Amino acid sequence: MVIYVVQPGDTLESIAREYGVPLSRLISQNELTDTENLAVGQTIVILYAEEVYTVRSGDTLASIANSYGTTINNLLQNNPQLMGKTEVFEGQTLIISYDTQKLGNIAVNGYIYPFVDRDTLIRTLPYLTYLTLFTYGFMPNGELVDRGITEFGLNEDEIISLSREYGAAPIMHLSTLGENGLFNSELGNALLNNPEAQNVLIQNIVSKMIEKNYYGLDIDFEYLDTANRDLYTTFLSRVQQAMSENGFILITALIPKASSDQPGALYESHDYGGIGAVSDYVLLMTYEWGYAFGPPMAVAPLNEVERVVRYAVTEIPSDKIFLGVPNYAYDWPLPYERGKTKAESLTNVDAVNLAVKTGSVIMFDEYMQTPYFFYNLDGVRHVVWFDDARSIEEKLNLVSKYNLYGASYWNVMKWFPQNWLVLNSMYNIDKIL
Repeated sequence: MVIYVVQPGDTLESIAREYGVPLSRLISQNELTDTENLAVGQTIVILYAEEVYTVRSGDTLASIANSYGTTINNLLQNNPQLMGKTEVFEGQTLIISYDTQKLGNIAVNGYIYPFVDRDTLIRTLPYLTYLTLFTYGFMPNGELVDRGITEFGLNEDEIISLSREYGAAPIMHLSTLGENGLFNSELGNALLNNPEAQNVLIQNIVSKMIEKNYYGLDIDFEYLDTANRDLYTTFLSRVQQAMSENGFILITALIPKASSDQPGALYESHDYGGIGAVSDYVLLMTYEWGYAFGPPMAVAPLNEVERVVRYAVTEIPSDKIFLGVPNYAYDWPLPYERGKTKAESLTNVDAVNLAVKTGSVIMFDEYMQTPYFFYNLDGVRHVVWFDDARSIEEKLNLVSKYNLYGASYWNVMKWFPQNWLVLNSMYNIDKIL
């Protein structure tokens, strides 16, 4: 894999010619919609095919996979133009393998909201080990509450069925999210001080997981009182016991912190060592340094992300840890005014398209290992921080460097082609079903 950074005067034709790859494949794999215009500083992922097959009459994706000793999911990963679908036609060219040295295996989790676009979901599932459906909540008495799982688009049963069809283990998500869509600290704190409500909730969770054919549970309780830190760990221990007894796994989301004594209620209520000990896996939510109401900066700057990982592996076995990876960008109007300025969220693909449209030069912060650019709109200066192939590669390198279990994306509602090209080039993706 080569990650090429566009220079002044470059065209897709000149890049394809320089690297000896078919222009059509370069465009297709990077899913470039504007083939005439590029932004200086934009990344282009270049992959070299090792083995290519031309589909013959009577072939199916399953028969091709079988003849080459591979899997349907591997062929879907290597051929994103199939868009997650198994139909092939005579004369079609498929890449069986790439000329790349992989770093090892990786487990990949992706979060979705229930209104995910079906085609986006199908395209993404071949790359996932786990798919987590966001979210269930609960009432003070332990009653389980559906916070929108079945209200929009695909229903829960269809998502779980699709997930299993592609070998991605479906994970139920439980949070302290309230009806207003915000984390409700009072709800979480009350539960932790009510053992009877915990009993009811755990029983309801297990029943729902059995009914819906989930594989595991992901818990995310935030903004808890620091006085309830140990009670939270105890609650998770009870949940894990119930999960184990019924053949499920428990994943717990952790606020990103760089030391055991990092001040602030948000950090102090999560005991890394204790939670790591009672959970099968943990997720480091290593994003939101740059956030909607905060000052402009990278969402997940590598220097900060690695500080969290370095601390986490001192408290938790590394093979239990998911690295959180964001799949979104922010656009801030300037100048930034605290309490007044709000950034708009956009996709990483939209960020690059915006740079192309506005003729902006994409720069790269070497310290944070993240791209950004400026542009003007209606007399207002803007700055956009986003992720590209370079920054994704740097984040994913941490999985190998620290021997982590895998990476978890918040979220996979939008398709980010270069991310999957890079991930698939770097690692073999675990499938556990």
